[in-house]
Amino acid sequence: MSIQTESRAALAEFIALLQEVDKRWSGPEWNLNSAEDITLSHRSLMHTLETALVGYFEQDATRPDFRRIVTPSRKLTGDNSDAIYFDAPISGEHEYVIHGSMHGAAYFSLTIEEGAEDGLMASNTAGVINDQHLEIDSNGHFTVYLGGKPRDSNWLALTPGASRVTTRHYFENTVCAASEPDMEPRIRIECLSAPTVPQPPDDASVAAGIRRVCNAVHSRTLGMPPMANSVQPGFVSLTPNAFPAPQPPGDFGLAAFDAHYSMAPFFIGPDEALVITGRWPQCQFGNVCIWNRFQQTLDYRSRSVSLNRAQTVLEDDGSFRMILSHSDPGLPNWLDTEGNLFGLLFWRFFLVTGDVDTPQAEVVKLSALAN
Repeated sequence: MSIQTESRAALAEFIALLQEVDKRWSGPEWNLNSAEDITLSHRSLMHTLETALVGYFEQDATRPDFRRIVTPSRKLTGDNSDAIYFDAPISGEHEYVIHGSMHGAAYFSLTIEEGAEDGLMASNTAGVINDQHLEIDSNGHFTVYLGGKPRDSNWLALTPGASRVTTRHYFENTVCAASEPDMEPRIRIECLSAPTVPQPPDDASVAAGIRRVCNAVHSRTLGMPPMANSVQPGFVSLTPNAFPAPQPPGDFGLAAFDAHYSMAPFFIGPDEALVITGRWPQCQFGNVCIWNRFQQTLDYRSRSVSLNRAQTVLEDDGSFRMILSHSDPGLPNWLDTEGNLFGLLFWRFFLVTGDVDTPQAEVVKLSALAN
């Protein structure tokens, strides 16, 4: 008879969860009805599993360390080709210090998430500070304090439900920053109220780690109903090729409080293209990314699947004209669908000044683009 431990029980729960995810999430219940859909769902699941293992299996709010959330080969939850994200576990019972660098980013922010304990998806944002409200030295370095007694600057309070801190470095370079190893910023976090020596791993802690991985996988698969079957925030459209007015997300979990977002699905035939026109607003950062249905960016290391302001060729009047299509039309501002007839387009604008125009889209025949 095998030795029974709590970790073995947790592992059995994890195996059962993966089987349920395969049976339900990778199937018609989540509107997946083709072999290609199933294959892509399994790829997404593997990325989610890697993220869960990296970020949640061994975590300690008294000894946190920043870990990169997504990479060019680990994509989920609406990643971005021009952004580098880190997060770490925290607790409202402790206080922390963060040392970091802008590293040439056009925008930096730090947000406190609630509801993300034990691997769950964050329920809401409970605090934010960006580079406009930070004291940053001439080399781009900064120090931020979380919790403890209020400070005059570079400080955020921690609510009792604070459970995760997320950092965002956004770059507007001609090459996607997320694909460049040299662009990864240095940032570290230290708990100022931690016990001197942590306890070694034991059956209970390993079981708890496995269950955090279960929670992370469940909340990002079975815990997220299909878009068409759930109430979406105002910045999300369910109508193909029609963008909603860009708007702040409020305290929506995992959102940047000081951004304007707009997202819509696209749908074009094999011989069609989507012509998108508009103007970049006055802002600190702006870009558009293509996601697949699982909110993963397409291959930005090898293809043109996103555009920021530095990469966009403008018309004489300052407007832009982007072409989303399955093959290169030989025109500026091509967005490569990788042959996907369906996907998602997501706009981000940070620290906007003034109005934000809504991008307009029109489906045309690819052969008509020359005219």
